[in-house]
Amino acid sequence: MLKELVKTLVIDSIKAGQKDGFLPTIDIKSISLLEPEIKEHGDYSTNLAFVLAGQLKKSPQEIAQILLTCLQKENQKQKLLQKIEINNGFLNLFLSENACLKELEDILKLKSKYGSSKIGQKQKLQVEFISANPTGPLTIGNARGGPFGDCLANVLKKVGYSVFKEYYINDCGNQIISLGHSVLKDALAQYKGSYIDVLSRTIKDKDPAIAGKKAAKIIIDKYIKKTTDRLGIKYDKWFFESQLQKTGKVKQIIEELEKKGLIYKKDGASWFKSTQFKDERDRVVIKKDGQTTYLAADVAYHKDKLQTRKFKQVINIWGADHFGDVAGLQAGVSAIGYPGQLKIILLQFVTLFKGKEILKMSKREGIYITLDDLLDMVGKDAVRYFFLSRSVDTHLNFDVDLAQQKTEANPVFYIQYAYARICSVFRKAKIKSLKPDLSLLNDSSEISLIKTLSLFPHIIEEVANNYQAQKLPKYAFDLATAFHKFYQDCRLISEDKKLTQARLSLAQATKIVLKETLNLMGISAPEKM
Repeated sequence: MLKELVKTLVIDSIKAGQKDGFLPTIDIKSISLLEPEIKEHGDYSTNLAFVLAGQLKKSPQEIAQILLTCLQKENQKQKLLQKIEINNGFLNLFLSENACLKELEDILKLKSKYGSSKIGQKQKLQVEFISANPTGPLTIGNARGGPFGDCLANVLKKVGYSVFKEYYINDCGNQIISLGHSVLKDALAQYKGSYIDVLSRTIKDKDPAIAGKKAAKIIIDKYIKKTTDRLGIKYDKWFFESQLQKTGKVKQIIEELEKKGLIYKKDGASWFKSTQFKDERDRVVIKKDGQTTYLAADVAYHKDKLQTRKFKQVINIWGADHFGDVAGLQAGVSAIGYPGQLKIILLQFVTLFKGKEILKMSKREGIYITLDDLLDMVGKDAVRYFFLSRSVDTHLNFDVDLAQQKTEANPVFYIQYAYARICSVFRKAKIKSLKPDLSLLNDSSEISLIKTLSLFPHIIEEVANNYQAQKLPKYAFDLATAFHKFYQDCRLISEDKKLTQARLSLAQATKIVLKETLNLMGISAPEKM
C-alpha cells in the first residue's frame, strides 16, 4: 500500500534524524499522513512539524526544514518520492512514477485480492442490521441499514474478520398482538394496508395472539425475506426472539442480574440498576403486568451472541429513533461481563423526493413507502449506492428522478459506464494475454489514474476502522472520473503495440479495482450498457 510505504519512509527518516542528533524521540503514533484536497499540495502531506514545535521550541517552518533534509536523504535510497516541498510548515510529498508503476504491478498480480489484509486476524464478528419488527413490509424508514450493514460486513471480511450477518426478529410482545388485532380487523386494529387484507383472508384464528404470530411468520417469509433478497442481502441467520423466550434465556438473564444485586422493585415493576453502568436512568426489565421488556430480551440475546456463540465484537445497526435504547443495552452488556464488545451505529432518516414532491405513502400498501416500491422505481443498484452515499449520521434526501436517469448525471450510471467501457475496449482489442512494459506509462492522466487506484487499500482500511462506508461510493465515483479522463486523453488501442499493451494493462487494473469496489457495495458491474 503506497500510503504505508510513504509513512514508513517518514518513520525511517525520523529514526535517521534521531541517530544523527537532529531530532528528538518521537511517538510514532503521532505521525499521520493527510491527502491534500488541492492537487498542487502533493499526494500526501504531514503536519509533523507542528506536532514537534512545542517539544523543540522552534517554529514549524524551521522544523519542517530539518525534516525535509532527513526525508531527502532517506528518499535517495528508496526513491519513493519525486519531490518534497514545504508549505507553511506542512511537508507536501509527491510520489515518484516508479512508485506508482510498482503499485500498478501489485494490482495486476493480486487481482481481486488487492486491498485485502489480515487486520481482523480471523476474529469472530457479528453484524446485525435492519431487524425491523415483522408487522409489515420493509419501509424506507427502516431499510437504510440494509445496504450499510451489508457493505460494512463485506469490507470487514476483506480485511480478515470472520463476519456473521444476522437479522433479529422481535416476534413477541404487544406489537405482535396488535398485528393480530389488525388481521382480525377489530376495534384494536393498528396496522393497515393491502398486506393486512391478504393476511385477513388467509388467517382464520380468532385469538389475536395466535393470529399475530401466524401473520408475523407470513410477513417474514413472503415480504421481508423476499425484499432483502431483492436488495442482494444474504443473512447467515434469522434469529427469533421467541426462541429466547422458549428456552428461558430471558428469565435467566433477569435472575443473573438479581444475583448480582442489580435488580430492585419499584411501583410494581422490576428495575435494572443501569445507572451503575453510565446510563442516565435505571430501566424496567419486568413490567407491572409481569411481561418482560425489550431490554430484558435484548440483553439475553447479546449474552447468546457474546457468550454462547463467542463473537469477539458485535455491531448493531439501528435507526435513529432507537437512540434512547442505546445506553440501556450498553449497560446490560457491561453488567453481564462484556463491556466494550458492543458497537451500536445509529442511522438518520431518509426522505424520498420526486421532483419537488416528497413521497410519503405507498399506493399499493396504504402505508409509508416500502422498500419494494423504491426498488421497483430505481432498482437495486441505485438504492444501494444512494443509501451508502451519505454518512449514516446525516439525513439522506433521495432524489428518485436522478436515480432513474440513464445519463452521466446519475453517479450509478456514470460509474457502471466506466466499467462497461473497459469491457468494451477489451472486446475490441481481442488480446488474450498482456505482457506490458509499464514504464511507457508517463502521461499525466495515466499517472493520475494509477494514484487513484493506489488509494483503494487505504479506503478499505479506513472503512473497516471507522465504519464510514460513504467513502466507498465516493471512491468509486473518483475512480470512474480518473478512468474517463484517461480514456479521453490517451488512445488505448493504437499501432504502437507496446504502448497498447501498457495502456490495456492500466485499464485491466482499473477493471479489477472498480469491480471489487462495486462488489463491496453490492452493486453490479455490467459488461455492456
